[in-house]
Amino acid sequence: MADEKNQDPFASPVLSDKVREEIEGLTSTERAAVLLLLLGEKEAAGIIKYMNPKEVQAIGAAMVSASDLSQEAVNFVLDQFVLTLKQQTSLGLGSSDYVESVLKQALGEDKAASVLGRIMPGQSSKGLEILRWMDARAIADMVRNEHPQVVAIILSVLEYEVAADVLNYLPRETRAEIMQRVARLETVQPAAMEELEAIMKKQFSSNSSARSSSVGGVAAAAKIMNFAKVDLETQVMSGLLNLDQEIAQQIQDNMFTFENLVDVDNRAIQVIMRNVEPDLLMTALKGSSEPCKEKFFGNMSSRARVMFIDDMEAKGPIRISDVEDAQKKIMRTARKLSDSGELVLAGRGDDFV
Repeated sequence: MADEKNQDPFASPVLSDKVREEIEGLTSTERAAVLLLLLGEKEAAGIIKYMNPKEVQAIGAAMVSASDLSQEAVNFVLDQFVLTLKQQTSLGLGSSDYVESVLKQALGEDKAASVLGRIMPGQSSKGLEILRWMDARAIADMVRNEHPQVVAIILSVLEYEVAADVLNYLPRETRAEIMQRVARLETVQPAAMEELEAIMKKQFSSNSSARSSSVGGVAAAAKIMNFAKVDLETQVMSGLLNLDQEIAQQIQDNMFTFENLVDVDNRAIQVIMRNVEPDLLMTALKGSSEPCKEKFFGNMSSRARVMFIDDMEAKGPIRISDVEDAQKKIMRTARKLSDSGELVLAGRGDDFV
């Protein structure tokens, strides 16, 4: 009897192999979803309102799929959460310095700064934050008559996929200049942010930031273009080449390239191989890196691989310009396949999905 009283009620229970496998397969998002479901509607809603759109989408999907979990797995998640709380102290909790330190360690300086800009008092721009929840067409309608610099700043603070959609709804004749300005952005000073906030007051009230904000840049412009449909990308980059060749080249250099195909899954590689001519692929691979070649070779049968390599070597020396042209053609095909949902290009999403 005494032994029972001394037992830790939160000690890890004996789990079956099936339940243990189920628990080990849970992501942190799925565990959070279980806790929200256990809290009840009102309490869960109170937490979700502090999440950004991407987080809401992820946690919502996880909450739906959590209905398939066993009761043992649910109990384990709850027990582990309570155990974690028991091990916490109040030291540092609620301190802005503590929160900033934790986020920087977890996310790194750049990502932490972005998150802190949204959650720390006095460090967020309410007007621009609301934009993250608006439809791309609505944002485009709201800003289409504003100065291209204003539009560039707004595109820079949006999710890259949303920014690409907004760009698609803007007038054709302004797109190239806007992307040029996005690429040239580095920081926006408080006075400029205040002016931008004043513009946003046409739609909703807001408070300006009291510090300069890091937005835009060539990398941001490239990521926006990565999410643009192929036709839109072609039109914008063509206009940008006429407007500013140097910026256009820098953006192209930072976009998803043939070498980035090393990071996509095997299924995507197989889809690409089925949709491009073998001769074109041979030319493209002649000038690619060994990891890139192995990515494609690894998705061929042993016999097909030997024949492909023999034919590729038989082509002899190929001009670099021909290799680059072949790689661009394959990437255009890959982008179209990605647009149609037949494959996913890693990098067109999170830190260029």
